[in-house]
Amino acid sequence: MDLTTYLRFLLALVAVLALIGVLAWLARRYGFGGVAGTRPGGRIRRLGIVEVLPIDARRRLVLIRRDGVEHLILTGATDDIVVETGIPAPPPTETEQSPGIPYR
Repeated sequence: MDLTTYLRFLLALVAVLALIGVLAWLARRYGFGGVAGTRPGGRIRRLGIVEVLPIDARRRLVLIRRDGVEHLILTGATDDIVVETGIPAPPPTETEQSPGIPYR
């Protein structure tokens, strides 16, 4: 193999890595890659997971926020139970940011 083959390989590798970088940037810019407060259409997300607490290997408590109201759910291997519903969401603090969940 001569030097031109190695240069072609290196140039192709750089081009592929540049394409991957551009596609990752576009995905994040238009809301495909990360957690954002709005969807690409400009709509605000209404549903989000606030906290998850594992109880044991099969069960966990999940606190879900929907439209400014929180719901506590116990999930298990065979069934899911709503423990409490209609919990008012606490107001956001200035240091606490919760991406993807609007406060009203």
